[in-house]
Amino acid sequence: MKIMIVEDEFPIAQLIQKHVKDILGTQLTQLVVFASLEQAQEHLKIHSIDVLLLDLNLNGKNGFEMLQSLVAESFHTIIISAYRDRALEAFEYGVLDFVPKPFNKTRLEKAFNRLQTEARSDTKFLAIKHQGRIELIPIEDIVYAQGAGNYSEVYLQDGRKVLHDKALDKLRQLLPANFERIHKSYVVKMSEMQSVRIHQGSKYEMVLKSGAVLPIGRTKYKDLKERWL
Repeated sequence: MKIMIVEDEFPIAQLIQKHVKDILGTQLTQLVVFASLEQAQEHLKIHSIDVLLLDLNLNGKNGFEMLQSLVAESFHTIIISAYRDRALEAFEYGVLDFVPKPFNKTRLEKAFNRLQTEARSDTKFLAIKHQGRIELIPIEDIVYAQGAGNYSEVYLQDGRKVLHDKALDKLRQLLPANFERIHKSYVVKMSEMQSVRIHQGSKYEMVLKSGAVLPIGRTKYKDLKERWL
């Protein structure tokens, strides 16, 4: 796992490094630390990461100004900040977790544990990079998402399809509980379901209100039947 820390207070950056090494152990393959967003962005132009640990107040600058663009990237973002009153806002933009300062190893470990689960969050917007700018798409406008390798194709109520830099697994972790993984390649907002078709050979399909027809994985059908049908 490749980790980036952006923290301008040296003692805190050292503490975060120590906790990350203890928590991840042999899972940690790369750990880089920067004191400014500018340095971090230069690194990201060339190198990929899995998780960004970000302070929101860097040398007096407001990290929220960059948060929209950061959550649109392929990696997850975990905020570490003393600004507790901004936690809800951070979740709405699609961060994986908000760790308030002062923190300890246990609280940081809880944040990393969210990487292993399908987290239910308070995300209100999905940040998409589109034509050189960041577009904030309301979660309620999303119908379903389809995995496309290291990216996800997100289908919207207005008929548009937009590309998100996060792979489907990471995107799923940011979506609310009314989005369900129905297939290894599809996540659907269940209120958009119209019917389920059952075919010979244990093949299943979901028909959406939009008319789209999506496959349902055999292992997923039983769970869907118990919870939604």
